[in-house]
Amino acid sequence: MFHKILVAIDSSEIGQHVFDEALALAKKIDGHLMLLHVLSPFDEQYLNPVFIEPAGVYPSLHSEALNTYVQQWEGLKKEGEELLALLAQDAIASGVQVEYTQSFGDPGRTICDFARNWGAEVIIVGRRGRSGFSEFFLGSVSNYVLHHAHCSVLTVQGKPVVSEEVQEQETVGTC
Repeated sequence: MFHKILVAIDSSEIGQHVFDEALALAKKIDGHLMLLHVLSPFDEQYLNPVFIEPAGVYPSLHSEALNTYVQQWEGLKKEGEELLALLAQDAIASGVQVEYTQSFGDPGRTICDFARNWGAEVIIVGRRGRSGFSEFFLGSVSNYVLHHAHCSVLTVQGKPVVSEEVQEQETVGTC
């Protein structure tokens, strides 16, 4: 059975859902969690470095843009560390051994490399459910990990979005 569980965490609701599933598994099998958050310049929430290219005409604008970029990265780094620390506290409170780290790079490759180096027996990663052009252009971290990991991979689907029609049917109920 799995003992060393690498959990790829992001700052979305899916990340929390992935952590909850990993924590439940670790409690059942007395597993050891490693929480990994990857800071990636390819993620849509990050500032695009194309906007900080040097402009010879307005050098002061370049330095301001660069300072803004660095400040944003520092803020995102701090947010990631705080998220990991909070989740680690939850795991400890549940009686689960946990470690955490934050890395920089391409998420899929970083997850696979870290898992191999740490000796993970399973990787738990979230899946947003992108398909078609969205997956082709934006890529899929879970797809990359599934195809390149050295160990087993558990993908956790984001919580399904319930349409308004289904919500109305659920609230009406039958007697």
